Amino acid sequence: MTRLSVNINKVATLRNARGENVPDVVKFAIDCERFGAQGITVHPRPDERHITRADVRALRPVVTTEFNIEGYPAPEFMDLVIEVRPDQVTLVPDSPSAVTSNAGWDVIANEAFLRGICARLREAGIRSSIFVDADPDQVRKAAEVGADRVELYTKPYADNYATDPAAAVAPFVKASQTALEIGIGLNAGHDLNLDNLAYFHASLPLLDEVSIGHALISDALYLGISETIRRYRACL
Repeated sequence: MTRLSVNINKVATLRNARGENVPDVVKFAIDCERFGAQGITVHPRPDERHITRADVRALRPVVTTEFNIEGYPAPEFMDLVIEVRPDQVTLVPDSPSAVTSNAGWDVIANEAFLRGICARLREAGIRSSIFVDADPDQVRKAAEVGADRVELYTKPYADNYATDPAAAVAPFVKASQTALEIGIGLNAGHDLNLDNLAYFHASLPLLDEVSIGHALISDALYLGISETIRRYRACL
C-alpha cells in the first residue's frame, strides 16, 4: 500500500498572512489524519515563512500516523529533528531562499556529507530519505551513503504528463526498479495531483509513500479537505 502524507506548509502560509492562529495548523493536521491521511509532512525553513519550529514541536505529540520533516540538513535543522524525533526526515538540497524544491541531491558529489547526516539520523532512530532526481546512479549512491529511502522529485513527470504520460513516467519506472533491486525504500513527491497521481502510482506500484501539499490544499479550497483526501487516497 502506498501511503498518502499530507504536506501542511500551505496551511501555515495562510495562517501567517494574518499573524494569528487561523487556520490552526495543529488542528488541521489532526483533522487530516481523521479524514484518512496516513502521514503529515512539514518543511520548516530558516525564515519560518510557513511552518515554524514551534509548529514542529507542537505537532510531534499529536501526529499519530507518520510525521515526516523535510529540510536542508543545516546544523539548526538537525538539532530540531534530533530533539523532536519524527518518524522520517527527508533531506532536500534547497538553499534557504528557495521558494520550493526544484532539484534532487547530487548524492555522488555530496557523498561524505550525506553519509554523516544519515548516520546521525540512524543513531537517533529516525528513518532517512534523500530527495533525488529519477536517476538510477543517484538512487544507488543514496543507498551506499546509508539512506533508508529515496524520494523521487516528480516535477519533470508532472510537467510532461499531459503531452506523453508513458514517456514522462519512464525514467521514474527505471529509478524505481533500481530501488527495488538494491532494497532501498521509495517515496515520491512534487506537483503530483488528482490528474496525474493515479497513472504514476499504477506505473510504480511499489511506492511506499507520496507527499503532496500544494495541489492537495488547493483542491481542498473547492472540495473540502475530507473529500480531497478521499480522492487522493482513491488514486493510490
